[in-house]
Amino acid sequence: MGKQKTHKATAKRFTITKTKKVLKRHGGQDHFNARDTGNKTRQKRKDSELSKAFRKTVLMLSNNLS
Repeated sequence: MGKQKTHKATAKRFTITKTKKVLKRHGGQDHFNARDTGNKTRQKRKDSELSKAFRKTVLMLSNNLS
């Protein structure tokens, strides 16, 4: 059986840390930001951790499940 290929769309959207945490960027940063509050704008600048329910799927698609 051959190797599983990396799902490139998943690899571009998520970052996997050394301790297998999965980080994602917040959506909606390009335009229509004037209506957002200052708190929401600042929160969008930081990566957030993906919920545990989706972690295994993302790790499998990005070939980092060990």
